Amino acid sequence: MGNNMKKIKLDIVGLSYSQTQSGAYALVLGEVGGRRRLPIIIGSFEAQAIAIEIEKMTPSRPLTHDLFKSFAEAYNIMVQEVIIYNLVDGIFYSKLICSDGKKVMEIDARTSDAIAIAVRFECPIYTYEFILSSAGIVIEGNDFVYLENIAETPEEISSVSSTASSGFGALSTEELKAKLQEALAEESYEKAAKIRDELNKRKAS
Repeated sequence: MGNNMKKIKLDIVGLSYSQTQSGAYALVLGEVGGRRRLPIIIGSFEAQAIAIEIEKMTPSRPLTHDLFKSFAEAYNIMVQEVIIYNLVDGIFYSKLICSDGKKVMEIDARTSDAIAIAVRFECPIYTYEFILSSAGIVIEGNDFVYLENIAETPEEISSVSSTASSGFGALSTEELKAKLQEALAEESYEKAAKIRDELNKRKAS
């Protein structure tokens, strides 16, 4: 058990349009000082909320996450850290560790909301080793950071259908592994995540 529950710090390394789910985005978190990446599929509203804060753009009126922050600060509550603490059926579970200086509380949150809140409070994001080892994707070679014009409307991608995930089942494990490297080279994190899921399914069966 020991090492499995080791807390690992994550950074946001990228945010891009999802290649298979129209209107969705792939948020890529990276292990600090390591090569593993955790792609998480999130909705466009949450992607925008994260992007706006990273790019330090100020919306004319407070978004939901800004409201959450001003509400918390009005009562002297700080979010100390965010932990992605579980992964069940491809869904990441997160919680906010909050404190008013006397009492520490854990509050359950969707991962996309938790990250949008973490960037506003500038608090660290963590996950556990067992999550990173089962859902992480290893990046070969040098690192990169990219934030593609994510605050714009994703109209041009609405035509993309969700057929990309099909067809992996027919491939051999070796072919899948080659496809995984290909997808990573193209920065198709979401495709990579689907191939990873297929590979994990095989390991489990």
